[in-house]
Amino acid sequence: MSSFAIVLVSGGLDSALAAAIAAERYELAFLHVNYGQRTESRELKAFKDIAKYYGVKKKLIVDISYLKDIGGSALTDERIEVGRNFILPEFSSNRLRQDSPNGGKFALPLNPPPKGDFIGKGSEVPMTYVPFRNANILAIAVSWAEVIGARKIYIGAVEEDSSGYPDCRKVFFDAYNKMIATGIKPETRIKIETPLINLSKKQIVQKSIKLKSPMHLTWSCYSESKLACGVCESCALRLRGFRLAGVKDPIRYVRGEKFMIRY
Repeated sequence: MSSFAIVLVSGGLDSALAAAIAAERYELAFLHVNYGQRTESRELKAFKDIAKYYGVKKKLIVDISYLKDIGGSALTDERIEVGRNFILPEFSSNRLRQDSPNGGKFALPLNPPPKGDFIGKGSEVPMTYVPFRNANILAIAVSWAEVIGARKIYIGAVEEDSSGYPDCRKVFFDAYNKMIATGIKPETRIKIETPLINLSKKQIVQKSIKLKSPMHLTWSCYSESKLACGVCESCALRLRGFRLAGVKDPIRYVRGEKFMIRY
């Protein structure tokens, strides 16, 4: 092992894989942020379980609940609906279908879908976007990196097959790396690494299996903390990834994969 790498571990599938990738080259330091999200306690449990799995001794848990005070996101404001999402795994693009009120049958694709529901890459930013969250989290990571001498910060951000958050794009991280270089001590070298940025959820599942990432310990659901809802945009993306990879998701869902249509 060489020097430390900080891994931003939310407790989700992507951050667990980012940790597995970083572990191949670096000693790990885990950073977790509570920001007043709906599933804060469940994500924290996942973080602790993943840290134990990797034997991580250097951990930092930070509270930035001011993001909840700021609001503007369905993840931090319970007055805003998270939205239900049904992504058909057979389509290469993210096409949405809603369940109809009569008997739970599926309707035809909606065009355009209702505001606030996930409609995939290239559409308007969904209401689950937390305004500039990643910039806040990365600032904490950079401060910690300067203190502990970490030269890398790993984040499991995904642009290729994601919700379309603006602060999960490669161009954002490229710009942030330039800012880091101009704002830290001259003798310090710190760089953000985004090893999942161009991967699909199918590829993330496959790579997680290959690197023995603890997928069974992860939590992705935006709205529930006991059993995953299976219908929020994060659950939908996750379920599609497992379906396309031909692998069963190890976590339990309230209603689960019956929402993923097979033809």
